[in-house]
Amino acid sequence: MQIPAKADYALRALLTLAASASSVSAEELARQQSLPAKFLGAILSDLRRGGLVTSQRGPEGGFRLARDPDQIVVADVLRVVSGPMAGVRGMRPETLEYVGEATHLREVWVAVRAALREVLEHVTLGQVLRGELPDAVTRFTADPDAWVTRHP
Repeated sequence: MQIPAKADYALRALLTLAASASSVSAEELARQQSLPAKFLGAILSDLRRGGLVTSQRGPEGGFRLARDPDQIVVADVLRVVSGPMAGVRGMRPETLEYVGEATHLREVWVAVRAALREVLEHVTLGQVLRGELPDAVTRFTADPDAWVTRHP
């Protein structure tokens, strides 16, 4: 699974907002995280429409988290900016029908989605910010093999 730049940038911007006591402009978020400002502007619009940030215009304006960082899980962010997790050709895995030798492939896709949920639905922005990651994450990162990239 590839994490798109849009999701990575969204999370980085939200973590910056979570660490801030006041509103932060899009330009300042882009500067602090070395992100492309125009692309970040579009992402922030998605996050606002998705109810994860609020915005205010004017000299004291900018963006803020719409909820406490401990109430926003990584999965919420990914769904807002990238759509459903572990879709297959844009479809939900449980809706797929395979035949012949591929009959049981749907079960693999559903398991992939469940594994992603196991981590992404249990990690909040607040936990990431504090470095207090739950067992769902540390269980995987403690395995040295998790840090090794495999090539075909």
